[in-house]
Amino acid sequence: MVNADLIFGGIEGGGTQSTIVLMNGRGEQLVELVGPSTNHFLCGMTECQNRIQKLVKDALEKARLPSRTTLLALGLCLSGCEDKASNAVMECELKQSFPKMAEHVLVASDTLGPIATGCHNGGLVVISGTGSNSLLMNPDGSTHRCGGWGHILGDEGSAYWITARAVKLLFDEEDNLTDPPHPTQALRQLVKSHFNIQDRFGMLFHCYSDFVKSKFASLTKGIADLATSGDALCQQLMFDAGHALGRHVTALSRNIDPRLYDAPGGLSIICTGSVWLSFELLRSGFIAGIRPHLKGDKVVPKFSLLKLKTTSAIGSVYLGATRACYDLPRDYTKNSDVIFRYQDPNCLLSCPVTPAAAALSNGATVPV
Repeated sequence: MVNADLIFGGIEGGGTQSTIVLMNGRGEQLVELVGPSTNHFLCGMTECQNRIQKLVKDALEKARLPSRTTLLALGLCLSGCEDKASNAVMECELKQSFPKMAEHVLVASDTLGPIATGCHNGGLVVISGTGSNSLLMNPDGSTHRCGGWGHILGDEGSAYWITARAVKLLFDEEDNLTDPPHPTQALRQLVKSHFNIQDRFGMLFHCYSDFVKSKFASLTKGIADLATSGDALCQQLMFDAGHALGRHVTALSRNIDPRLYDAPGGLSIICTGSVWLSFELLRSGFIAGIRPHLKGDKVVPKFSLLKLKTTSAIGSVYLGATRACYDLPRDYTKNSDVIFRYQDPNCLLSCPVTPAAAALSNGATVPV
């Protein structure tokens, strides 16, 4: 039974900032508020928990709700919360430190929030911003991940990875270690102007003594712009990034519950992060990357790429309500848009050929 007087909260916690949303028992959003990072690896566990409590307090105030209001459930999808055992400890500590904050508390990875926001019964998220990560959630709630190991061990397909490969290619060319597949003049000039350097020795400052991951990765915007204007080398770099992101999906393919393909658009893949803004440059590489590469890889016969229209803090609210065994009304069509649909051409051979099927068999986008 719907009870409009109940209040639910959800926080999307990132390494830079966090977003909190409050909803009532009818699933109506009451407030959205942005606050500081809640990654406990960056700010410490005690400070992280204090920031969560302050976010809830500030959200209640902005929504003009009594400060003594106790949420029925608080869902927390936070960067750095990848370990289930540690998450359970954090849940207990929050309830002990702030017993009146929420009756039910759920702590989970920030990768779960986008899936819960855009998918009714499980799906997959591929994050590609400064770094990269991916997570699969099946209908039974089981999860599997690929990536998320940071720039030293991973981040394939991310803005950092694109920049690092571009800079390394220029270094290798000057060292006569490789012959780039396309002219490098435009990329070389972009690197010099972006980092305000005269030669590659100036680049060492940005790579080592003054390395800032987000600043370093910001070169990718210029690479995408050059690719859009027709530079072949930058187009190759973006193709390779798309391929790497597709490989994240393929790596998870052996764990995908077949029921996720039963939806009209097939497997739902949530795409989050700034690199996805250049999807047209990634598309052909992504399609190539999503095909089986290893012995254990499975064919992903049909999928839809979704872009969220709302904060994934809404998914955190949904997860918290589920923890409280409350059937919170939700309309997933308001939370995301389909940006691309694809079906493997081999999966169409036994189907009647329609205009849409013909388009799909050529790897084309079906109008959405």
